[in-house]
Amino acid sequence: MPDFPDTRPVAVETHGIEKSFGDGAAKLLVLKQVSLTVCKGEILMLVGPSGCGKTTLLSIIGGTLRPDCGEVTAFGQPLHRMRSSELTRFRAGHIGFIFQQFNLIPTISCAENVAVPLLIAGVRSSVAIRKARETLGLVGLADRAKDRPGFLSGGQQQRVAIARALVHEPPMVICDEPTAALDASNGEIVMNLLAGVARSGDRAVMVVTHDNRIFSYADRIARMDDGRIIEVRDAAAGHGRHFLHELPH
Repeated sequence: MPDFPDTRPVAVETHGIEKSFGDGAAKLLVLKQVSLTVCKGEILMLVGPSGCGKTTLLSIIGGTLRPDCGEVTAFGQPLHRMRSSELTRFRAGHIGFIFQQFNLIPTISCAENVAVPLLIAGVRSSVAIRKARETLGLVGLADRAKDRPGFLSGGQQQRVAIARALVHEPPMVICDEPTAALDASNGEIVMNLLAGVARSGDRAVMVVTHDNRIFSYADRIARMDDGRIIEVRDAAAGHGRHFLHELPH
């Protein structure tokens, strides 16, 4: 089922997206004619059972996977038509990724990890590290800036990964289970940060999650099953909390 956004400007649109993996008898169709809109100024949460295609769709919207067919337009740019080098530049300037597995570099400090997107963009090292330290402060880790990731807990490493996704102030933040490794207090810090990103006007946040603690932060909730978007619901006025009880666990 396609969704019907309100009058807010559009950040990302997909139309008729399909994606499969494997060949021949082993071929698996993971996404089936997926059409979805993410608006500027919103947090859209993508929910559904494991294996239904959520992370694959997230990867296509973020430009790290190409669809087999269909269209993906992000901030006016047709990602499905871009060459690999163009996609790389687009991701560097427009997308902040928060991965479930952190993907931190173990041999450098937390501040240096957070600074990576700025360094890729050509920001001077001293400026990048200063900005990285400021962003670590926003997630409550200013005192761990010089430590390497291996000296941090899993929850602390996740907050470093979140700081890295936010440091270059991307217009789109894409999150795969951003609060799964966090306790309630730190999860609240992270979601308030992401809400601040979404409310800043021309930016948007998309979250894949099974964490029922954060549903109240959603503007809209899109439910997937078997490779399709089957429902998109307005989560305002607590509707997301009611929607939670209808989801498969």
